Amino acid sequence: MTLAVLHLDDHLVAIDKPPGLLVHRTQLAAQENEAALQLLRDQLGRPVWPVHRLDRGTSGVLLFALSPEVASVLGAMFEQGQMRKRYLALVRGWPDADEGLIDHPLARDPEKPSAGQPLLPAQTRWRVLRRDAWPIATDPRFATTRVALVEAEPLQGRRHQIRRHLKHIAHPILGDATHGKGPLNRAVAAHLGITRLWLHAQRLELAHPVGGSPLRLESPPDAAWPAWG
Repeated sequence: MTLAVLHLDDHLVAIDKPPGLLVHRTQLAAQENEAALQLLRDQLGRPVWPVHRLDRGTSGVLLFALSPEVASVLGAMFEQGQMRKRYLALVRGWPDADEGLIDHPLARDPEKPSAGQPLLPAQTRWRVLRRDAWPIATDPRFATTRVALVEAEPLQGRRHQIRRHLKHIAHPILGDATHGKGPLNRAVAAHLGITRLWLHAQRLELAHPVGGSPLRLESPPDAAWPAWG
């Protein structure tokens, strides 16, 4: 697999991560032979350092450093919320408002029960870009399923923050096996002809870690995303 490079300079590189690709190899998916870190290292012929994560199912802008020093600076910028991140998500249902702010603290590790874990501050801004009804019936009372295209901006970088926050307001992301509904996810996959998490990291804005010049990295959603007529 050849990765699409969105930006490359002497200090960092950004790629367009396809859905389903791990950022790096892990024991939790030991059967997977491909990961973005190793693929990019081999593609560039030099070491790279990951500075943030995207969930395996999430597509879009993924940033790597080309030295441990720059990786440390970028990692601190992510931790301190010094970057603007914009995502697109397809969600179940129609939010009542056109935009809002989810202010809901999250446990650090979503893989463990929240009870007993410290809750970390977490806010996500969201805005509805489009509402639609698809000919999908998973409830005998309704012949269609309402869906919405949402823009989400997490103000922190908690694990699964957008996924957990959208579930919190009762609009889980389509294709989310952890926070969504299996029957609906399967029906959406059959309708669209693809099984995936419908979350895309569309834009990342930051000050360049060397020099401070503004840097805007963008990845348009791929052709698998629904064409809104």
